[in-house]
Amino acid sequence: MIRILLIEDDETISFGITAALKRKGYMCTACSTVKAGKQAVSDEFQLILLDLNLPDGSGYDFCRWVKERFKTPIIFLTVRDDVRDITKGLDMGADDYVTKPFHIEVLESRMKAVLRRVPEEKQNLLSCGDICLDKDKMQVSINGDEVELTALEYRLLCVLLENKGRTLPRNLILDKLWDAEGNFVNDNTLTVTVKRLRKKLSGTELIVTIRGIGYRMEDKA
Repeated sequence: MIRILLIEDDETISFGITAALKRKGYMCTACSTVKAGKQAVSDEFQLILLDLNLPDGSGYDFCRWVKERFKTPIIFLTVRDDVRDITKGLDMGADDYVTKPFHIEVLESRMKAVLRRVPEEKQNLLSCGDICLDKDKMQVSINGDEVELTALEYRLLCVLLENKGRTLPRNLILDKLWDAEGNFVNDNTLTVTVKRLRKKLSGTELIVTIRGIGYRMEDKA
């Protein structure tokens, strides 16, 4: 599921965009200030929708701050349609510029165009809730804070995230966890590893036990 971070201080516009994108299958997190946006942003988001005029700062400043730390694409949403404003936003790294008012279908079309240009390495980022797994770096983080996992815990989390929303029988998980050296991972080891993984992920409820069958990783509403 594509995760969107929306930073918009107008409650009506924010609610409308969030509701419309959720109906279309996106996962949208909304913030109303620069401060809240900085606290929320992380590698788990595939796209940022950013208003220019915010109560505690400029969208330009937030865009610059994000581009210094993340590779997440940004689309400006604003009533300011002066060519100098548009040029300034694009020059500092914004990926598109949509002026208000706009139709949600137009916004989604522009979003899809930007997402098609996202580098392939972004596809190696797996996420669920606040958890993000970077397959290239072999790193796991919660809200941007790195979590240290053992090799077995990492492989288990990777299997669950790659099959997010799907119930995985225990025997299927055990087959996938059989390591390259042929060391057998037994049923008890799986139970203990799930318990330890949950603890390291702050007791997350995102790993759901399906009694008598196995486990499923799923986003909570």
